[in-house]
Amino acid sequence: MTIHLTIGWLYPKLMSTYGDRGNVICLERRCQWRNLDVSILPLDQDTDIKTFSEFDVIVGGGAQDRQQEIVMRDLHGEKAEIMKEKINTGIPGVFTCGSPQLLGNYYEPAIGQKIDGLGILDLVTKHPGQNVSRCIGNVAFDIVASPLLEDLKEMLGESPTVVGFENHGGRTYLGKVSPLGKVVRGYGNNGEDGFEGAFYQNSIATYAHGPLLPKNPFLADWLIIKAIEQKYQKKITLTPLDDSLANKGRKAMLKRILT
Repeated sequence: MTIHLTIGWLYPKLMSTYGDRGNVICLERRCQWRNLDVSILPLDQDTDIKTFSEFDVIVGGGAQDRQQEIVMRDLHGEKAEIMKEKINTGIPGVFTCGSPQLLGNYYEPAIGQKIDGLGILDLVTKHPGQNVSRCIGNVAFDIVASPLLEDLKEMLGESPTVVGFENHGGRTYLGKVSPLGKVVRGYGNNGEDGFEGAFYQNSIATYAHGPLLPKNPFLADWLIIKAIEQKYQKKITLTPLDDSLANKGRKAMLKRILT
């Protein structure tokens, strides 16, 4: 069976702050290294409605407040309904920093009007003001979301600690949605409750840049597995890759963060 995956890249010109395009590259390369057919589909202002729905896994990056406003003006109507249906039915995705804010109920910027989100994730984000320090630095967290945690334990034989880098002014507060992880070091969603990110269906929402997937390639493989299973309705096991260098880097970063 020939497997083809289309990676939807959410507003690449407007939402690629802090190198989050690395998540797209990581997914693409890990598919190619396994001889899986893969293509990248920009999902932006110029994408027609029919094409906008033709992705199997989706990646969203960070953005500044001005760019988020532009995106939300475009991401409405049929495009918004496509996003909701895809995510609600289990199409996998990874959304970083500004993207989860768009998927939430609303975002209150430091200056300007409240920006309504898509309401897919039950969370809100509020910026405490220009005079309040940003949440910046390396971050490490343990996965707590189910069934992601159970899947990773089955894949790896252990529950891994995720590493990344956060840089955000907004503080996110979860409603009836599962946190992605429990903070080991860093701020996480708000620097108060100890949670990092959110998890819904097969979507990972996080403040962890890095980019996230190259630093934690097991998350990339989990997304690829879920995308294939959703598209082809068939359980699969990926061919293992040599991640020894990435694993050494993650362990070195963990040691630096925790000491």
